[in-house]
Amino acid sequence: MIVRDTPSRWEIFLILNGSVVPRILPNIIGAALWALLVLVLDRYVVAMPQISIGAMGVFGLSLSLFLSFRNNAAYDRWWEARRIWGRMVSDVRSLAQELRIFAGQGPDEDYILTRILAFHHLHRAQLRGDEVADTVRRWVGSEDAEQLMQTENSPNAALRDIATRLRGMAEAGRIDGFGQRALAERLAAFPAAQAGNERLLSTPLPFVYSLLVWRTTYLYCLLLPFALLDSAGWFEPLVAAVVAYVFFGLAEVTHELEHPFRKQANSVPLSAMCRVMEISVCNALGRDVPPRLEPVDYVLD
Repeated sequence: MIVRDTPSRWEIFLILNGSVVPRILPNIIGAALWALLVLVLDRYVVAMPQISIGAMGVFGLSLSLFLSFRNNAAYDRWWEARRIWGRMVSDVRSLAQELRIFAGQGPDEDYILTRILAFHHLHRAQLRGDEVADTVRRWVGSEDAEQLMQTENSPNAALRDIATRLRGMAEAGRIDGFGQRALAERLAAFPAAQAGNERLLSTPLPFVYSLLVWRTTYLYCLLLPFALLDSAGWFEPLVAAVVAYVFFGLAEVTHELEHPFRKQANSVPLSAMCRVMEISVCNALGRDVPPRLEPVDYVLD
């Protein structure tokens, strides 16, 4: 996720970190060269057919509506992922407080909170393929970490370990019935969040939306030079490049937001949010608190 103050007027045109320009630059250059070719052919070789600028305006308005719809749908996915992870941070803190209320300090509190951290790191690996083996070993020990990572659904295995521990606490009388219910309800929030993230990961926007937007964008940029022959003159390649930047840029932004867990500049900062959870757990257990993750080149992982 990009974290930076509003850039100055000059920086706006120079910033590439977090921008989609490097990825769409071939399209921008291609649109400008195509417009230049059409203009040169019309001026020096043969009169090219012309398209009404009004018709292209209607075409552009339709394309803008398509892009706006897809952008809203993609941003909703990104924002839902961020809200789910925000609730997970809140649930970790609430779990730590409820354990202190119902079970008090001791091995049970340490066991449950370290495994809830293991759950989140394993879930992060599940979502975007991060290497978390060393991190999980640091929190739960090498032997338990290996057992967790060998299961098919390792995040859910960590939650089962917590459920087993809570059951043992109840049978030993270390938590009463009300505490069992409160902790069980809190624990149930984590697999629900996991399922929500898995839904976002495995169910992208319908492909037909992407196909429609990209086809329409290419068609618009191919036809636009024929509508600018009289009105733009030698500025036609520049106008075509600006239009390509706007439309291809919006299409690329929506494609990036559609996948909130990928390793990219504008994704949800999973590592940083896991670190926030670690800080909360270390505070609860009285351990040394690790530093917060800071942005690197304005990118917070």
